Amino acid sequence: MRRRQFFALGLGTAALGLAGAACGTERRPAAGAVRVPFAIAPGAERWAGVTQALTRAAWQSGFMLSGRRQATTITVTGLPALAAAEIDAGPRLHETATPLVRLAGEVEAVVVPAGSPFHDFEDFGAQLLARPEETPLAGGPQGEPDHLLFGLIARGIGADARRIAYTGHAGPAEAADALRAGRAVAAAGSLRAWRTGLRKGRVRALAVSSARRVDGLDVPTLLESGVRIDFADWCAAVGPPGMPDELRATAIDMCERVAGSAPWHQACRAGGWQPIPLGGGDFEQWLASETARTRAVLRDLGLIDTPGTT
Repeated sequence: MRRRQFFALGLGTAALGLAGAACGTERRPAAGAVRVPFAIAPGAERWAGVTQALTRAAWQSGFMLSGRRQATTITVTGLPALAAAEIDAGPRLHETATPLVRLAGEVEAVVVPAGSPFHDFEDFGAQLLARPEETPLAGGPQGEPDHLLFGLIARGIGADARRIAYTGHAGPAEAADALRAGRAVAAAGSLRAWRTGLRKGRVRALAVSSARRVDGLDVPTLLESGVRIDFADWCAAVGPPGMPDELRATAIDMCERVAGSAPWHQACRAGGWQPIPLGGGDFEQWLASETARTRAVLRDLGLIDTPGTT
């Protein structure tokens, strides 16, 4: 199968359900805790779970967070917000917030029904390249990470992303129903969401989106399958726009310490996330690259206008 090599880096997480207030926790901070002028809040409900985990890890790491009224709010947001800003042609994430630290990512998987004729990703990719309109795909809402992943796969194998037949669904349960009913031949989604189906033999994973194989799962990566993609649904901590340099430096220091702490790594293991901390200028540079990459894939998918075309 002909392939064009394409590298798409995107790492992050989807929220693990609503988990209560983001600016505090019931646990006491560590002895000798340092009071900081920050509160932590989710940018949307999808990030409520990871926000609570980050808040708890901050307290356990010795940072005493302030109440919301007295504090500068650090917001947890991620890839879906970045993509939505591009689709809506609104201000971009780095224009509406101050980038602080990339936090974590959730690995995605490409899955098929247990009885699928696709024995491996090679079979699936060959059909997607030859007959994209006859290869119905399912996943989360259009323009969100699952859809972006299929757009990156199409670009990586040389297929026309505008011709792929993708149906967005409200959640993984609806995507699974589409697979079972034969309305889709493959689906993308967070590996966490497909774990039960994989364990019970209802679906098979053709590939995972991480650079390395996932421990305990005998599934190749997309990189191993010949498509240069290292991708996941990432999340990050950002501050308000125009954050003063000194306050920004303090926030980055706190977020980097928490993102490297044992409590945060424990929370990532429990939630099925990959810790991928990247802070300060390095994160700002990565975010600019990720924004351009996401915009290019959205254009491939026909979700935003391509300059010079109608």
